[in-house]
Amino acid sequence: MANAFHYSIGKKFIQAVSGAFLIFFFLLHMTINFFSVIDTFTGKYGADDGLFKLGCEFMALPIVKLMVPVLALGFLVHIAYGIYLTIYNFRARGGVKRYEVASKAAADSWSATNMFVLGIVILGILFFHLSHFWAKMQLLEFMGQEAENPYMLLNTTFHSWIILAVYIIWFIAIFLHLSHGFWSMFQTVGWNNQIWMKRLKVIGIIVAAFICLGFVTVAVNAFLQSNALI
Repeated sequence: MANAFHYSIGKKFIQAVSGAFLIFFFLLHMTINFFSVIDTFTGKYGADDGLFKLGCEFMALPIVKLMVPVLALGFLVHIAYGIYLTIYNFRARGGVKRYEVASKAAADSWSATNMFVLGIVILGILFFHLSHFWAKMQLLEFMGQEAENPYMLLNTTFHSWIILAVYIIWFIAIFLHLSHGFWSMFQTVGWNNQIWMKRLKVIGIIVAAFICLGFVTVAVNAFLQSNALI
């Protein structure tokens, strides 16, 4: 019984640590992308010395190239282990359990009981996103070719309102996933008393909203830029 208990905690701990990588990955990614919004206000959107262009060049530095795969690996581990936990819980409990939760308070959250569904939505649109940006920038650089202009990629991708809507749905799914995952991560490592849980849930909503509103602002700004509306 004790081994089974510690094994269960160990599985949750792996998911919590990889989730921390996921949050840091989103923060870094959103910050670089948000530079394009700042460029709009400074009149440097599309310029070679724009913050967004410089940010993309910074991401191409060797030391950063070593960090990004580590963050991406944590991201992939989180996704793969989330799928594993869902299948494990389904078999162990003999029913449909979308995501393992540790308490009734967690179960009362819609996000908590639908984390796997949210993960599938995030993963599905992620491949769509990678085909638009990663394949035309980092992948080309890894192959020794010149990356495409980041401003042009933004304008081309978000020119259509339909694509913009798809991305906004993605950002909403990310918000719901992160807002639960943030405090759940701390609960796993032992910060689960009532006082800290209330605070961490609020902080989790703030962090998730900050990340996702940043992404939405980037997408809407690119849509407006590509359609000459600003």
